Amino acid sequence: MDNKTSDKRIRVLVIDDSALMRKMISDILNSDSRINVVATANDGVEGLEKTRALKPDVITLDVEMPRKNGVETLEEIMKTCPTPVIMLSSLTQEGAQISLKAFSLGCVDCIGKPSGTISLNIAEIGRDIIERIVVASTANIKSTTNITTSFQHDKLPMTRAKSWNNKKKIIVIGASTGGPLALQKVLTSIPGDFPAPIAIVQHMPPHFTNSFAKRLDSISQLKIIEGYDGLNLKSGMAVIAPSGMHMLVKKRNDCIFCSLSDAPSVLSVKPAANLLFLSAADEFGGGVVGVILTGMGKDGAEGAIVLQKQGAHIIAESKETCIIYGMPRAVIEAGVANQVLPLQDIAGAMIKSVGGTL
Repeated sequence: MDNKTSDKRIRVLVIDDSALMRKMISDILNSDSRINVVATANDGVEGLEKTRALKPDVITLDVEMPRKNGVETLEEIMKTCPTPVIMLSSLTQEGAQISLKAFSLGCVDCIGKPSGTISLNIAEIGRDIIERIVVASTANIKSTTNITTSFQHDKLPMTRAKSWNNKKKIIVIGASTGGPLALQKVLTSIPGDFPAPIAIVQHMPPHFTNSFAKRLDSISQLKIIEGYDGLNLKSGMAVIAPSGMHMLVKKRNDCIFCSLSDAPSVLSVKPAANLLFLSAADEFGGGVVGVILTGMGKDGAEGAIVLQKQGAHIIAESKETCIIYGMPRAVIEAGVANQVLPLQDIAGAMIKSVGGTL
């Protein structure tokens, strides 16, 4: 009997040029009964050979390797043998830039690579690595390749509205696993004169959100920045909650401001889309559009329920394009999604929701 059909465990390939790291990651993953590390590889060239031969369910991929680095290896994997990939990257600005390039090429998730006292750090993040492997194994990798292919073919088209008749005051968006790619698709299709500010919670490792905002800003007509306390939100602007801080929106007279909070995690995430959504409900009631994109878990569902009860318009990404159908599913099953749309239609729905015509 074929091993892949007889073994129900998640088959993982670990690609890393450090023998110590390969062993530590393998030991952590093999400690969970749901996972089986079927092979390791010491660089991208060997990793590609084993990917094609073994067809693993998930790959962990180091960023810095000889012969063929992680980004080059990822690009080749997605072209020849699409597989859910989790990148291991240093939690630095340089590491963030490289990881964001990996997200644009279709990696499902990114984990900060242990540093310092490796044995202690790797033990601390072991549970996180295992959980992310389990989630990645459920990824709709076909959706990932479809999105990246559309970028290559469409050259990131911008949608322009002919006129505005602003009905909503603010857009709030929640996303997690698979979100960087989805947000890139949505935000680059929004015109620069969009009449409402956009506030975003994207679950990301520390130090990544600022680099992510800069990357999106460079390819979008919108002004996109990382949020900070007291930031005045304006039309044509999108703000991304900083890693490790909750972001709320506040109204003062006719102005909208960001407020950051160091409150505890909500549903194990910080920032939490729920808190952003609830703050928007408090300040604007029904004058909000809430958007839930791909991601694991249920973050955003509670906030979407409150918003929808107050007359807000809720848009959820459909299962067909979600890389991870968790957060949108929670909103849809709660019965509060006014629209359930594939990713390519969400920007147009946002434009129409604030009175624009395409």
